[in-house]
Amino acid sequence: MKSIATLIAAGSLLAALANAQTPRYTVTDLGTFGGNFSVAFGINNAGRVGGTAALPNGNAYAFLTGIAKTDLGTLGGPNSQAGGPNGADQLAILSETSTPDPLKEDFCGFGDHLTCLGALWNGVMTALPTLGGNNAMAAALNNRGQVIGVAENSTIDKLCPSPQVLDYEAAVWGPAPGQIQGLPPLPGDTVGFALGINDLGQVVGSSGTCANTVVTAVGLFVGPHAVLWENGAVTDLGNLGGKTMGKAGAINSRGEVAGFSDVPDGSVHSFLWTKDAGMQDLGALGADVLGDPAGINNSTQVVGGSCDDSGNCRGFLWQNKVLSDLNDLIPADSPLYLMYGLGINDAGEIVGFALQNSTGEVHAYLATPVRGKASGESATPAAHVETSPKSLPENVRQMLRQRLPFGRFGAGPR
Repeated sequence: MKSIATLIAAGSLLAALANAQTPRYTVTDLGTFGGNFSVAFGINNAGRVGGTAALPNGNAYAFLTGIAKTDLGTLGGPNSQAGGPNGADQLAILSETSTPDPLKEDFCGFGDHLTCLGALWNGVMTALPTLGGNNAMAAALNNRGQVIGVAENSTIDKLCPSPQVLDYEAAVWGPAPGQIQGLPPLPGDTVGFALGINDLGQVVGSSGTCANTVVTAVGLFVGPHAVLWENGAVTDLGNLGGKTMGKAGAINSRGEVAGFSDVPDGSVHSFLWTKDAGMQDLGALGADVLGDPAGINNSTQVVGGSCDDSGNCRGFLWQNKVLSDLNDLIPADSPLYLMYGLGINDAGEIVGFALQNSTGEVHAYLATPVRGKASGESATPAAHVETSPKSLPENVRQMLRQRLPFGRFGAGPR
């Protein structure tokens, strides 16, 4: 029998090897359109990034990076945002229009009470239909031109919290122009939303009732049941022991799903789900109470955000069964503190949003892997490994509280 000392040494070696395989990153600030914030929601394998960036007047427009960052405009309203582009540089868009919502809803959550619609950008922005209601949001798309998101139907639901009036469903648009299909929620549920789709047409999201499910463009997507839709049929992916919160946020081409679930102590952990192994608990960083995966690539690298009970968040990378703070993988003197990873491509490039340390503004970023000794000192990780997230400015913490499921189902920040 091996001695305890031998086993401990072997475990330390395995941990060291896992850390040695973790890539280091350089970070690029993607800037704004003259305002004080921007967010990058996704990146394709060509390295082009989609997101939203603020104008000097505080409104925010969808963007696509290339040689320069392109302002994609809106459907006539003050705000829009884009998900990550597909291989053809098409983007799923959600945009306010100039039309006041006839039911005075605030479906997109910008506070303007304007009708909000999903759109496809393919050089021009084309509005997508709803399922009979007034509003919709497009969140992502695949290389087949299928767009997914959420669309209102015409059912008035008294359980909806004000100002929401109508039920909504996960939706798939295309690939034919004008085509829309509603995806059913789980039996007993009445609403749902979709956040991810792969090239096989598998869709992931959440299912619930209008009373316990929240959908807003500003970042709050929360429901009780993480689900997968395949060929129009819905499957409950299970949970990590909790019963009130579950969301599948991303799926890769291997059918691997990243999301979150509450656990019995009331905190929320990241998970990785596969058809063969089911749901694996990825936890959260340190003593954080929320782990929220938002992106997964075909190498099973998962990115997201990990937050403490005061609303301070830091980006994470999970790979090779190791969960790492993204800020420990970038230069120690980086001008940015990476708060969330929202997308990752097959080259391991990561996008999300970060705190600009010198100004306190929130900016979109691109983190690029630097591999090998030839990459130089810029790849040196931070010298101190943080056991807790950085204390963020109160205005930034307030923004995160508005966008994240703190307090919604019992995991409230102080």
